Amino acid sequence: MITTKGRYAIRVMLDLAENESDNYIPLKDIATRQDISKKYLEIIVKELVSGKLIIGVSGKGGGYRLCRTPEEYSIGEILELMEGTLSPVACLAEGENDCPRKKQCETLPIWEEYDKLTRDFFYKKKLSDIVPT
Repeated sequence: MITTKGRYAIRVMLDLAENESDNYIPLKDIATRQDISKKYLEIIVKELVSGKLIIGVSGKGGGYRLCRTPEEYSIGEILELMEGTLSPVACLAEGENDCPRKKQCETLPIWEEYDKLTRDFFYKKKLSDIVPT
């Protein structure tokens, strides 16, 4: 299940894309527009900055903005940064040890298919695809 953290991160990124300018966007403005607690957003933007998806500047005139154009972000990369792997089972998660039953696992094909569908969907969907026109 995708948590509020992942969903709100997409909303933050979308807000930054919609309000893109040469200026940084204050977190309080994003919180107000998105009707999300500023305190909770502080946690989310910290991870987005650490993950190099957005730039944050402190002080007067500070705030946040995108590092790249909306076309260059996939929804999948945002979600995986915030949620961790999107893989439905541990044996398919990147970096996980191979399951000793992998060669005889009769259910593995359905998990691989589901994993591919999920990854294809979220990684083909760009931030620009959900920016209202």
